Amino acid sequence: MDQPQEPAQSRPDAAPVTLKIVVSDDLPESALELLRAEPGWQVDARSGRPAAELAKDLADADALLVRSATKVTKDLLAAAPRLRIVGRAGTGVDNIDMTAASGRGILVVNAPGANSISVAEQAVALMLSLARMVPAADRAMKDGKWEKK
Repeated sequence: MDQPQEPAQSRPDAAPVTLKIVVSDDLPESALELLRAEPGWQVDARSGRPAAELAKDLADADALLVRSATKVTKDLLAAAPRLRIVGRAGTGVDNIDMTAASGRGILVVNAPGANSISVAEQAVALMLSLARMVPAADRAMKDGKWEKK
């Protein structure tokens, strides 16, 4: 029985695999460090790029990682001939042209539920704020009043 061959990237004589990942929206530094730690992965992380500059950066990219700020349009996808995957760090894919991506065979993935804890914490904080009348007290203070009750 033949033994399976090792993947090319694990053989010492193999050339290193280079995968260019463009990160176009802000991500925590810890997330970027995880990506950069992978051998053969080149991470280009610069948020707030104009669409024309992002399109140039995608010309030789294999992957694009976005949040909600970047709009992944048909034109942007057309500027990325090597693109194989678009990852959305968050819920939903409403900022990604799914028809154009599917037409090109580009995989689109997201992270549903990734922010569930943050959303729950925010909801509880807002309920406590309303229960303790924090918005009304804030408004009174800004109006120069000191209403102790």
